Amino acid sequence: MSHPSSSSAPTGPIETRHGACNLCEAICGLTFQVQNERIISVKGNEADPLSRGHICPKAVALKDLHEDPDRLRQPVRRVGDRWEPISWDQAFDLVVDGLVKVREQHGAHAVAVYQGNPSIHNWGNVTHGHLFFSQLRTRARFSATSVDQLPHHLAAYWLYGHQFMLPIPDIDHTQYMIMLGANPMASNGSLMTAPDMRGRLKSLRERGGKLVVLDPRETETATQADEHLAIVPGSDAAWLLSVIHTLFDEALIKPDAWSELIQGLDALQAAVHPFSPEATAAHTGVDAAITRRLTREFAHTSAAVMYGRMGVSTQAHGAICQWAIQVINLLTGNVDRVGGALLTTPALNLIAAGLMGKGHYDVWRSRVRGAPEFAGELPVSVMAEEMLTPGKGQIRALVTSCGNPVLSTPNGTQLDRALEGLDFMVSMDFYINETSRHADVILPPTCFVEHDHYDLVFLHLAVRNTARYSDAIVPAAPGARHDWQIYSELAQRYARRAWSLERSSAWQRVQGLATRALMAKLSPRRVLALGLRRLQAPVRMADLLAHPEGIDLGPLQPSLVANLRRKRKTVPLLPDAVARELPLVTSEFLSAASGDTLRLIGRRDVRTNNSWMHNSERLVSGKNRCVLWMHPYDAQARQLQDGQSVAVSSRVGRIIVPLHVTTKIRTGVVSLPHGWGHNRAGVQLKVAQAHAGVSINDLTDDRAIDRLSGNATFSAVPVEVSPA
Repeated sequence: MSHPSSSSAPTGPIETRHGACNLCEAICGLTFQVQNERIISVKGNEADPLSRGHICPKAVALKDLHEDPDRLRQPVRRVGDRWEPISWDQAFDLVVDGLVKVREQHGAHAVAVYQGNPSIHNWGNVTHGHLFFSQLRTRARFSATSVDQLPHHLAAYWLYGHQFMLPIPDIDHTQYMIMLGANPMASNGSLMTAPDMRGRLKSLRERGGKLVVLDPRETETATQADEHLAIVPGSDAAWLLSVIHTLFDEALIKPDAWSELIQGLDALQAAVHPFSPEATAAHTGVDAAITRRLTREFAHTSAAVMYGRMGVSTQAHGAICQWAIQVINLLTGNVDRVGGALLTTPALNLIAAGLMGKGHYDVWRSRVRGAPEFAGELPVSVMAEEMLTPGKGQIRALVTSCGNPVLSTPNGTQLDRALEGLDFMVSMDFYINETSRHADVILPPTCFVEHDHYDLVFLHLAVRNTARYSDAIVPAAPGARHDWQIYSELAQRYARRAWSLERSSAWQRVQGLATRALMAKLSPRRVLALGLRRLQAPVRMADLLAHPEGIDLGPLQPSLVANLRRKRKTVPLLPDAVARELPLVTSEFLSAASGDTLRLIGRRDVRTNNSWMHNSERLVSGKNRCVLWMHPYDAQARQLQDGQSVAVSSRVGRIIVPLHVTTKIRTGVVSLPHGWGHNRAGVQLKVAQAHAGVSINDLTDDRAIDRLSGNATFSAVPVEVSPA
């Protein structure tokens, strides 16, 4: 397997090419200096209307990923303990043969799919992945959604009727922002595409605004806040419900434009009655007087917004948290208000075009535990048990796309064991990582700078409406395949092989084959051009090509109220599922004993992105960041010293990790970063293995999920810490 040589300096003229970093949700605009088709520098593009020249270390590492000698550049198959390079034709045949065989022997639901975060970051996956995945006819669909943002989608589905109607904080115009469980200074925003958060928060302060952060840890964002409250992890739902209680109790309800649309005010008031700030203060660690003051300040500010992210989604009541945040914004009239929370209007609007389904909930349940599906996917926390539990419908084959669930999902050790027992597995990935090492075949797509890009998803979540198309920065190697080409070829070959397995009529099968064949011939760029023209978008492909730095379409504008009125849809403030859950929440919160058990939370770092950015030397250099944070009081109580190795144990596992003693975390809480643990046998990531760290998901519990959404519970995991 060949890869670009870095031993000789390039010669020839230097060209500047415009592109984007799609490693995280910020999708920052970049300028690349290229010489003889080799990248020699990466900088932020100041002309980009969204990122405005912002850049973080991950973007600079795009060069490293492109040139990484560990990156696969042609398909491989596993032969015992070694990997053998094969042709694309051989690889496609092996994949189709393996999947069809399992389907014939065990049924369609015995074939599972897992899609990781980069599946959405790479637009070829979005435009063409469904051509292949839809043919598998399986209910065993999983993705990173259920270890991440699923509660957001469920709340939007309940309240506004569509899983992707997600009002985004209008951070550039707000005067008062309350933020829970989010650290956009490190993440550049999440479900709030907001590059240059430092600059945006500085502007908030300069215009006299206020930022309040609730987080058990003093995060990078908390250091920029006017107030930081170290809330007890896992108690956010109780605090949010106490805010709603206060809005009613102090007559602060003013829904304004929502008055005629919202339903169930009286029922909501009765449901939150037990959650007064005085009743919840002992559980949340937030003084009742502070909760009431913040609620008044928020309600009396004409442009305010509340925002919660990973820390509140990935806890036992994540769906209640995200529903409550929306309700607070609604009751104060801050949804669909400038400076509050607004829907975006991207140039290619997938919601308006009907190309993004509104979702459905609890149509079927998982075979073993009975966890509910959402939008056709089951919670990833149940994936391992569906592989390990015998019986009809047991998962016997797996397709992974751009994902590493062994490090990214709860109880990774159990999933590791489950993958070993599969009959067949294929991974779309350009690394042999902790998950793909179990595959029979790996199909490596081109990397980020080798293909073009237009963001189809995150522009729906951006704090400003923009459009940007980026051509490939450097050409792909001869014989390489883009992800959309891989899916297109798999779709056509699988369709031909699976003809006899389909229950549709012969005419429907012919039509389906013809449609897939036609779509497979269209590149994502062609799909984009057709979509912009047919939807009468404000820009055309020619405009995008003429402005590779991006086109500014203006600030976010109110549109949701008008949209709902046009559809004659009302907003149920207290969905039935929430009404049934709140009494259980009441008994759990108000009877909870604090005890002295430590609670484990995650941690985000600006130089990493989940589990796959650790093979770049520049990103992992410097001090060890995979360390356990603990407050000095808790360390002293356990006779632990800064820098020593400690054992951390939970119901599912035990790890050894260096200890960092710091006052930047609440007492009773410890913190580990997500995505490390590259010490498993068979991984072929030299740099990552040299900085292996430990996996937090060898401690997180697959049995601990949010009852309503099925989302994984990563926050407030009970652990014990002792000398190693």
